[in-house]
Amino acid sequence: MSDKCDLCLLGLIILSSLLTGISGVDDHVFISSGENVRLSCNNALSDCKSKTTWTYYNRFRHSAAVELITLGIKNKDTERHERLSLESDCSLNIKNVTEEDYGSYSCRQWTEHQQQGTDARVYLHVLHVSPSSSSSSSSSSSSSQTEISPGRSVTLSCQLYSDTGLSCDYWVSSEGVELLWVNQAGVDLKTDSRYQILSSSDQYRCIITLTTTLLDEDNNREWRCQLTQRNQVKTSVRYTVKYSDVIFVRNSSRTDHM
Repeated sequence: MSDKCDLCLLGLIILSSLLTGISGVDDHVFISSGENVRLSCNNALSDCKSKTTWTYYNRFRHSAAVELITLGIKNKDTERHERLSLESDCSLNIKNVTEEDYGSYSCRQWTEHQQQGTDARVYLHVLHVSPSSSSSSSSSSSSSQTEISPGRSVTLSCQLYSDTGLSCDYWVSSEGVELLWVNQAGVDLKTDSRYQILSSSDQYRCIITLTTTLLDEDNNREWRCQLTQRNQVKTSVRYTVKYSDVIFVRNSSRTDHM
C-alpha cells in the first residue's frame, strides 16, 4: 500500500512540474513563422542589459541548452545570431521566426558573478503551414509557394510546433487551444463538404490539414489556419490562391499579441 502511495505522489510531482508553465509561472507565446517576436524577461533587474543571459533548449533538436546571449553579448556561434537582439528591458527579440525556433527560452540575471532570483522561462510555440499539390512538377524550395492549377488537388498542412512535453489532447481539453481552417469570413471550413479537414499529432506537433480540389472560382480565394485559445485568436496564417502565368500560393501571417 505504501509503495502505491509513493507512486501516486511521484506521479503528482511529475504532473505538477509539467503544468508549471501553464499555471502562470512560465510564459507561453504563440507566433506564426515569418513574424518577429519579443520574449519578455520577467525577472529583469534595473539597468539589466549587461547582466542578462538568454539560453534556449529544445529536447528534440539539442542534447543541452544553448546560450544565445551571455551577459548581454550575442553568441555568434549560434546559427541564428543575426536574427537575435537584446532590448534595454532585457527582452529577447527574434526576427523572421521559423518553425525551428520553437522551444523554451530562459532569461537569467547576474550581479557580481552571482545569479539573482530564478530563471524566467518562456515557451515559444510556432504555427507554420506547408503546402503541397498534385500538380507540382517539382518540389518547391519555399514552404509558402507551390505550383497549382484549377482541377488539381491541393493540401495545406498547418502545424503547431511545441516543446512542453504536453499532448495535443491536453492543450485542447485543459487549455482550450484549437487549430481551425477558416474562410475569409472566419467560418470553419469543416462545415463545407468540399474540404477534407484532418487532425493528427506527433511528439512535438499538433497538425491540421486541409485538402480540396481547386475550382476556377478559387482564384484570389483566401484560407486561414487559425490558432485560438478559449475562443480568442492568438495567431493565424493566411493563404491566398493565385492563378497566373506563374501560379503560386502566397502566405502571410498575423498574430494578435496579448
